[in-house]
Amino acid sequence: MIEPLLLTTTLITTFDGNRRLSNATGFFFEREGRLYLVTSRHVLFDRPSGHAPSRIEIDFHTDAQNLTQFATLTIPLYSNGNGIWREGLDSAGAVDVAAIELDRSAIPAGSVFVCFTPAHLQHNLREIEVGTPLLLVGFPMGFQDVRHHLPVVRQALIASSFGLRFQGQGYFLTDARTHRGSSGAPVVLHDAGSDPALPWKLLGVHSAQMDMGGRDPQFDESLGLNCAWYADILLTLTTAESQTA
Repeated sequence: MIEPLLLTTTLITTFDGNRRLSNATGFFFEREGRLYLVTSRHVLFDRPSGHAPSRIEIDFHTDAQNLTQFATLTIPLYSNGNGIWREGLDSAGAVDVAAIELDRSAIPAGSVFVCFTPAHLQHNLREIEVGTPLLLVGFPMGFQDVRHHLPVVRQALIASSFGLRFQGQGYFLTDARTHRGSSGAPVVLHDAGSDPALPWKLLGVHSAQMDMGGRDPQFDESLGLNCAWYADILLTLTTAESQTA
């Protein structure tokens, strides 16, 4: 029996036309019957680095009894010259989270996946303590169980006050060991008393490593800290009135 947490995520591959650009992580979020793919916004467009894919591909399992069977869905990122993803702002500026609404009729027949919902969000931030153990579920450097097309997990701890936006930004810190390709990974907390089908709280969306600008790379190791944007931004990105990029 496959743990449902592993079926919440999918490998994202970005392309410029037919040229492969990068790998990242995405996960499924459902609200009021609408289905979304969530990832980091910089996976879809990042002006500073010049990263501007025209399409992405994601994988779906197509047989619950045989996870070696899968199909790939291609998603164009632009329609009439406009980005199809939804992005948001908060009081400190841009939020590095994006959501793409998926057309269920385009999803391969028989697809097997699991969705987070608003019920999996943590509404009282003060209930989560610094040092709380978490998991990041994703595809570091595109790595996965290539036979069964499943992600891997990394352990983490909350490394900053969860109820206090770090440096005024809309994220908190974790100390997980991460690599490129983990962008967009769900940051989750086990919660046995919640949804028995998916007993996890969705606390954040992993974005990038956090380091000191003045660190001497010759003498000082990396801090090993990461930014995880608070997952409640999804309530904004998945409203009917939310605007695309």
